[in-house]
Amino acid sequence: MTTTIIGFPRIGENRELKFNTEKYWRNEISETELLDFAKDLRLKHWQLIKQAGIDEIPSNDFSFFDTTLDTAYLFNIIPDAAQKLDLSKLDRYFALARGYQGEKGDLKALPMKKWYNTNYHYLVPQFTKTTDIKLNDDKIFNEYQEAKDAGIQTRPVIVGPFTLLSLSEFHDVTAADFVDKLVKAYQEVFEKLSDQGAQWIQLDEPELVKDVTGDKKILFENIYQKLLQNKSNLKVLVQTYFGDVRDVYQDLINLNIEGIGLDFHEGRKTAQLVQSGFPDDKILFAGVVNGKNIWRNHYQKTIDLINSLPAKNLVISTSCSLLHVPFTIENETFAPEIKQHFAFAKEKLFELADLQAILDGKTDLIAKNQQLFDQQRVQPNESVRKRVDSLTADSFVRHPSLKERAAIQKQEFQLPLLPTTTIGSFPQTKAVKKIRAQFRHQEISQNEYDEFIANHIKEWLDWQEEIGIDVLVHGEFERNDMVEYFGQNLDGYLFSKNGWVQSYGTRGVKPPIIWGDVARNKPITVKWSKFAQSQTDKIVKGMLTGPVTILNWSFPREDISIKDSTIQIALAIQDEVLDLEKNGIKIIQIDEAALREKLPLRKTDWYSEYLDWAIPAFRLVHSKVKPTTQIHTHMCYSEFTDIIPAIQNMDADVISFEASRSNLEILDALQKENFQLQVGPGVYDIHSPRIPSVEEIKTTIHKILQKVPQEKVWINPDCGLKTRGIKEAKASVENLTTAAKEVREELLIHDRN
Repeated sequence: MTTTIIGFPRIGENRELKFNTEKYWRNEISETELLDFAKDLRLKHWQLIKQAGIDEIPSNDFSFFDTTLDTAYLFNIIPDAAQKLDLSKLDRYFALARGYQGEKGDLKALPMKKWYNTNYHYLVPQFTKTTDIKLNDDKIFNEYQEAKDAGIQTRPVIVGPFTLLSLSEFHDVTAADFVDKLVKAYQEVFEKLSDQGAQWIQLDEPELVKDVTGDKKILFENIYQKLLQNKSNLKVLVQTYFGDVRDVYQDLINLNIEGIGLDFHEGRKTAQLVQSGFPDDKILFAGVVNGKNIWRNHYQKTIDLINSLPAKNLVISTSCSLLHVPFTIENETFAPEIKQHFAFAKEKLFELADLQAILDGKTDLIAKNQQLFDQQRVQPNESVRKRVDSLTADSFVRHPSLKERAAIQKQEFQLPLLPTTTIGSFPQTKAVKKIRAQFRHQEISQNEYDEFIANHIKEWLDWQEEIGIDVLVHGEFERNDMVEYFGQNLDGYLFSKNGWVQSYGTRGVKPPIIWGDVARNKPITVKWSKFAQSQTDKIVKGMLTGPVTILNWSFPREDISIKDSTIQIALAIQDEVLDLEKNGIKIIQIDEAALREKLPLRKTDWYSEYLDWAIPAFRLVHSKVKPTTQIHTHMCYSEFTDIIPAIQNMDADVISFEASRSNLEILDALQKENFQLQVGPGVYDIHSPRIPSVEEIKTTIHKILQKVPQEKVWINPDCGLKTRGIKEAKASVENLTTAAKEVREELLIHDRN
């Protein structure tokens, strides 16, 4: 029995990839220097994995931005506009990821969406009539050769053809139109890797854990029937994760492949499927070490599971790529009695080695591990438990109805047609980050810190009033992260020092850890929201993160259900909402950016396993506010079109969506479902540094007005502006405000005539 992993964190132990890539974007290092750095980083990671005792090591799981984009780039699935840019291959790649605006042209970034049920984002490949599939890049071959030259035999990894086509967007063409050419291109990859000496290739096919029936199943069968006719003597591993493959299990075990990778953590029926029979001529890559959470593996339970599987040939693996957990626990300062419960990516390598050793007879490792699970890790908070138990059905209902509230709020606020606002945060400059760090390290006093934050808030409030924004925000300069900031002010949370996880490109998040029962013991945001409102006669939104997002962007407990943890968080945020209301905050935005993330990948499980409690958890937060208090929420970078009824059931008054980077496609779904909430579809993409023109934004607004009644439309960016520079943020929002005013005037003139 051997060990492997599906993938490893690419950002580096100290986020070295982020910092060096951003240096390149700022022209502080050359392309050669960036490429040399990346080569050294990859080698360091391969050596680490090998030294930890892992037998089979993946390659090509590294990426400068995203592996789905890498795969599209490999096969020349590149829009014509990008092909025409006179840029180096690397800069064209980054232009697709980030957009480009300069002397050589103007290109919008590719659409970006959440990677299944995670907080990682992928770039969406675009297929058109002019897409010409062919080998266009040599990254996968170069990285295999790098490892080989270092004496490390690896298994190259690539997004599989079924998943690639399933995640792509097609314009006047269909996926079926490209099957033959794509299969041929994959086979060319097989041949070149085989010629280099590769023995295996890993085809990542997470799409297989979703509903695979009808035309979708026909597509899968067609692809693999053709693909496997010529493997060039490579052994093929079809690797799945994030669920089980109940719809295609029999098809998979009958394919002409050598390995099948299955997820035994999120795959609720995986064990049952394998126990029904597994062929002797194939290898089961058993994902038994959780790749998405940071708690230690329970060795006895895992060994019992492995021993229950009838597979003759088995490799012990992770449930998914370790991309989704931090690099190592070694750099953390938790007390030993706390630290012993955690395993980050590096530690999970040793867990795999331990499991292999146990199966080889070293059973003393089980006893030491069992001690962790025999002790009571944390004491329950009885007051929190009692409060949860006292909830009734009416606790989750807001009165009066949405329609009645809309009329009351219209009279209360007297906002203009197409009211403008931003999503919440403004640029987190080096000066802002420095002052927070100085305060955290007690290098400056509370008064010095408060003075800086107050001046920053006033400066940005003045700017918003100057350009004519209708509903203001205070900018969130006191906050490091929209989840970590709240977690730091709630009981039951722990925080890592260096627990960064990649979200997209060079953007990382540092998820807090839910250690115990969650409760709020003091106001969190009231101080600065109240201050900001005192500085202006215009409305300033209170800004909160919703309970589902706080849960989904934390590492959750495994000793109680995520539903129970979410309800605890919802009660804590409800207390904050009511305190904001008492202190004169009339509009409160409760962001649920991550609502979609824990949605089961199979539609049949959506409501029973998730939405039936996640939506009420959000309603619990605002169920007690007055009808004159307007509740906003915000969602971004996920597929929302198929859960519009559930979103409407959240019973917010206004919802802002990311829409610009997904081509406003959500508007058709809103129209189809007769959506009743007021909406703010994002009119430009904040994740790209390019500045949208007034005319570009006006065009977007007119597209929105074709689908949504004008009295229900808000104008806003598609997300917060904390990651943008001041110059581009201000220029973009000023153009947004100008565009909204011009369209507003057009509408008023039209109405008068």
